[in-house]
Formats: sequence, structure tokens, C-alpha cells
Amino acid sequence: MPNRTSPLTSVRPAASAPRTSRSRLLGGPAPILASTVLWGTTGTVSSLAPAGAPAAAIGCAGLTLGGLLLFLTSPAARTLPAACTRRERLLLVLGALAVAGYPVAFYPAVARTGVAVATVIALGSAPVFAGLLAWITGQARPTARWSGATVATVLGCTLLVMGPGLSGHGTPVDPTGVLLAAAGGLSYAVYALIGGGLIRRGHSSDAVMGVLFGAAGLLVVPLLLCVDMHWLGTARGAAVAGYLALFTVYLAYRMFGYGLRRTSASVATSLTLGEPAVAAVMAVAVLGERLPALSWGGLVVLAAGLVLLTLPV
Repeated sequence: MPNRTSPLTSVRPAASAPRTSRSRLLGGPAPILASTVLWGTTGTVSSLAPAGAPAAAIGCAGLTLGGLLLFLTSPAARTLPAACTRRERLLLVLGALAVAGYPVAFYPAVARTGVAVATVIALGSAPVFAGLLAWITGQARPTARWSGATVATVLGCTLLVMGPGLSGHGTPVDPTGVLLAAAGGLSYAVYALIGGGLIRRGHSSDAVMGVLFGAAGLLVVPLLLCVDMHWLGTARGAAVAGYLALFTVYLAYRMFGYGLRRTSASVATSLTLGEPAVAAVMAVAVLGERLPALSWGGLVVLAAGLVLLTLPV
């Protein structure tokens, strides 16, 4: 298309290019990476819960409290269903089911096949599912840059998390646990795709996240009633649940929704593969764990993939 700007205005794109690139970074990848940092603290914080607290109950408690907080602090969330078309309301229902399905699938997967295998399968499969679903629904076609960066991040994530197991101290792989972890990855991809699509159609990111997570929080309440929740009445249990609700759900998903305004769901799910890196560094710094050289090499590969996804085109 020919340039129809005047000589005076034609200098603006060159002068504002750095600012535009910076605003795209801060408005897209940066808040998603910040969310990833918060999600990466989940494992360390969860390990501080009282002994005997069911893993699924810890995750669902954080989802319920944080989801309701997201909904109650987003005034536009109360009117969003009425402002949506019938198809969009169906998408909200599907998205809420997907949000609720993640902890229901992922935490039992961890219990059956271990943190390492469950994390690799869930987080590694999520960007693949997101890219395929976006392609199938016509939202976006996978680019060479996304494909290369995603392969690098999945490989780095695998080396990072599986490094200790490859050294001879791994947990036996349980087929049911593998399927549950993959279901968790699919759940995450589905609600990221739905949330991103609704936000890019003009709906408020706070409203979309508030409805999705508020509804999901209510959906998992019956599950909380079926397990032992006495741990939540202790000071340590309340502190753990409060942190998960406030930081890893409320704050993290506010930033995640903001980032989805300018970032596709496939790229967003690939960026969140940085979560195991944060979790590994915290385990070393806070819990005194050690990582083999293979894991550190995976951390470098993973970081390279994230940089490739984050840099402006």
C-alpha cells in the first residue's frame, strides 16, 4: 500500500518504533511472564502446607478463593454474560469448565506419576494443544518462529524437570497419570484460547477472567466438600491457601488476561513454559535442592526459547 502520509508525519514511525516495540512487549509478553513467575512459586509454597493436606484440595482451595476474588473485584464481570452473544456465553461456560478441570486433572496426575513427569506433560502439551486448536478454529496458523521457539521451550522444560530422574532417581511413569496430565494441558489450552478470543473481541480482560475463574471456583466447591479440609483452619494452611488465591490466581490471572490483549493464546501458553524454570530456581534458593548439569542446560535452552518468543518481530 503506498505511503500517503505527509513529509512531516512520515518521520513519526521511525521515531516511535522503539516506543511501539516497548509498548507491545509490556502490553503482551511481559505481564504473561510476570504471571509465570508467580505460578512458579506454587510448588514451593504448596510444600509448606500442613502435613496430610490433599494436593488437589490445596489447588482447588486457591482456585475457589482467588476466583471469587477476581469476580467480586471486577464490576464488569457481573454484566459480561448479558453483554455477550449466545455463542460467547457458551464459550464462557466451556472456559469455566476448562479452568475447573485443570486442578482436577493436574494434581491427581502429580500424585500418580510425580511432579516432574506431570509438569513436563501438562505444560509441554499446552502450547501444542493451543496451536492446534487455534489452527483448527481458524484463529491463527502456527508460524515458523512459534514452532521453533515452542520446540526449544518444550525441550528445555523436559531437560530441566527430568534431569534428576534421568540421573537414576526417577518416579515410575503411570499411564493414568500421563493421561491426566495431558488432560490438564488441554484444559489450560482451552481456557487460554477462549479467554484470549473474548478479550480480543473487545470484552474487558478483567471481566473475562473474573467470570471464568469465579464460575470455576464455584464448580470445584463440591469437590472441596468431599475431602479433608481441616488443614485450612490452621495458621499455616490459611496462609498457604491465601497466598495461592491472592498471588497465583487473583494477581497472576489479572496480568495474564491483560497480556492476552496483545498476545495469541499459542504464544502465551508457550511463554508459561518458564514456570518450571522459576520453580526449579526457587527449589534451589529456598529449599536447598540441587540440580544436575543436565537440568541447568535445559534451563539455558528454555530461556533461549522464551527470548525468541518475547522479542518484538
